Amino acid sequence: MSSTRLKFLSHIEMGQSPSSEDCYEEPFQGLPFYQGTAEFGAEVPTPKSYCAIPPKIANEGDILFSVRAPVGEININISKSGIGRGLCAIACSEHINSRFLWWALHDSRVQLKLVSTGSTYEAVAAEDVENMLIPSHALETQTKIANYLDRKTAELDQLIGAKQRLLKLLDEKKRALIARAVTRGLDPAVPLKDSGIPWLGMIPVHWEIERTKWLLPEIDERSETGEEDLLSVSHLTGVTFRSEKDVNMFMAESLEGYKKCKAGDLVINTLWAWMGAMGVSPVDGIVSPAYNVYRPVSGIDPDYIDLLVRTPDFVCEITRYSKGVWSSRLRLYPEGLYEASLPVPPLSEQKEIVVEINKQLKRFKELKSITEKTIILLQERRTALISAAVTGKLANEILNAGRDTQTNEPMPNPVGEHHPCLT
Repeated sequence: MSSTRLKFLSHIEMGQSPSSEDCYEEPFQGLPFYQGTAEFGAEVPTPKSYCAIPPKIANEGDILFSVRAPVGEININISKSGIGRGLCAIACSEHINSRFLWWALHDSRVQLKLVSTGSTYEAVAAEDVENMLIPSHALETQTKIANYLDRKTAELDQLIGAKQRLLKLLDEKKRALIARAVTRGLDPAVPLKDSGIPWLGMIPVHWEIERTKWLLPEIDERSETGEEDLLSVSHLTGVTFRSEKDVNMFMAESLEGYKKCKAGDLVINTLWAWMGAMGVSPVDGIVSPAYNVYRPVSGIDPDYIDLLVRTPDFVCEITRYSKGVWSSRLRLYPEGLYEASLPVPPLSEQKEIVVEINKQLKRFKELKSITEKTIILLQERRTALISAAVTGKLANEILNAGRDTQTNEPMPNPVGEHHPCLT
């Protein structure tokens, strides 16, 4: 089928950085999204105001299109505002239905990803946007395609949303399972007593309470060569090999003098402990000298400690004893950790708790994997549907989708009727 370049179907206003002179009454609109593609008509976050004159303006209803990473992200401008570098505003002409263009841009932006360039971030030139090819259809056909995609993508989005909510519920249930098991045990009928510790509440009557000072003595052993495996600690993954982290961080020329830790040692990232960056190391290795290493005493199962200290309630507890002026700069030193107390079940029960939690976590992981694969398939189906509809490959289906099969009368389109850019 034939296509038309975007510049012949719309007016494209490329954003620029505002000047530093004078003041402008309109708000200055920066990038209105950060992850994923916004839905058509989704509300743009309140723009920041600048004491400057933005040289380019986007009107209400214009399609906002990202020309910098992430290239090709789309949203709708909800009020007149300035647009900054990295963004362009697309205003439709009378030759194209704005809702059809919305969907066509979803499909055609792959063209931009193929020509995007940049060393620190991807970007495309104004000419690349202007020369994007948009499938040519009669206005009536454009409207039918837009109506069809409004309905079909809404159905898929509901399914995707349901699966994403399931992932969230699985995560919440997993955290609740761990928190209950490490503080109440596995037997729901066991008699309880008041621990006297606010964050713990009631615990089994046969459990003990001990200060962390007596359970987790600090270890400060230093590497003489720096050749041991370097480990990292985060709130998401606990203790892992530094080589597994895909991040760009400053590395010391030599790792001599780094702290040694053994498998089973508790390692706490002093600076990020308030976020839960702690965990028990599964292997021998070395960690940053800024970290603190603690070795559980006999009678304490390291795997039980790993589960316990990474619960949100314990993280909140030790945050109370962290030092610092700003919440984002709190540091947990040994004297702070030692202010906290921990529940101590019998060692055999600690091991039983670890075994049961690991079994449940395996089930959660399997369910999560299946759900994530389903989401990917639905998203791929959504993308393929948009492409097929916009390019006319679903012409017969679209023609019949808007009519009642019994009466052959047009069906209402409640989704499309409320689009802010409806022409």
